[in-house]
Amino acid sequence: MKVLAEGLRFPEGPVWLPDGSVAIVEIAAGRITRVAPDGTKSTLAEPGGGPNGMAPGPDGTLVLCNNGGFAWHDEPGMLRPIGQAADYVTGRIEVVEIATGRVRTLYTECDGRPLRGPNDVVCDGKEGFWFTDLGKVRARDRDHGGVYWAALDGSRIVEAAYPVPGGANGIALSPDGEKLYVAETETGRLWAFDVMGPGRLRKSPWPSPHGGELVVTLPGFRRCDSIKCTAAGNIVIATLVSGELTTVSPAGEVLDVVKMPERMPTNICFGGPNWSTAWVTLSLTGQLVELPWREAGLRLAYQ
Repeated sequence: MKVLAEGLRFPEGPVWLPDGSVAIVEIAAGRITRVAPDGTKSTLAEPGGGPNGMAPGPDGTLVLCNNGGFAWHDEPGMLRPIGQAADYVTGRIEVVEIATGRVRTLYTECDGRPLRGPNDVVCDGKEGFWFTDLGKVRARDRDHGGVYWAALDGSRIVEAAYPVPGGANGIALSPDGEKLYVAETETGRLWAFDVMGPGRLRKSPWPSPHGGELVVTLPGFRRCDSIKCTAAGNIVIATLVSGELTTVSPAGEVLDVVKMPERMPTNICFGGPNWSTAWVTLSLTGQLVELPWREAGLRLAYQ
């Protein structure tokens, strides 16, 4: 494992770019940063608020989930979110032009209800994308999470699965695009949905709160953050508290556990030769690390 960049303000949402650099968000700084292969950092865009998960989009863009901003606990060696920012207004979906840094807002609401805390996103390669809304946490209450689909041209947004009571976080499509995986943070659960079309998921009946099929519940006190699929169809979960990257099969079997040097490895992306290099954001300590991966990652739409 190699530390590629340090001093980042709660990094997440890594995306490997064609020039070999990695774009990440710094949530606490309200910016998107490009980290070159030699570790050099430069500002790609400054959307403000709380830039969170990102996915490669068409025509040299990034699709960005912006959670609207967090309040922070900051001490030496530990920066972490502790709730809704004092100046929070709403969450939003944005599109970022990589070449210019231009940011435009695509969605702020669905069916008249404001987006609360958009968290992670995956494009379907069919002129749309799926994203999660984690919700926001306040001192004595919190929002439900949800799963959404939206068109890249800003014309349509659909609430596809709701509620996800423990917060909908990581999201990924299977290699054939027929399964949508969603990580539920507070329960340590991974859910799967059959994709029936743009904005349409096959729903299981009660008692599932949102219609998903349970893939796995991780043991002990483990919270789920971002997820990515591998080329073989396995799902890699950034596993909080335990500080691990957990690979599970579509059948829910735990295949591999990679220990990280801190408790909050939040996101992972794949790239490099044969898509067998992983970049992981270590958010508490503000680092981006690079390591070889045991299997090839899945090449994403528009990547």
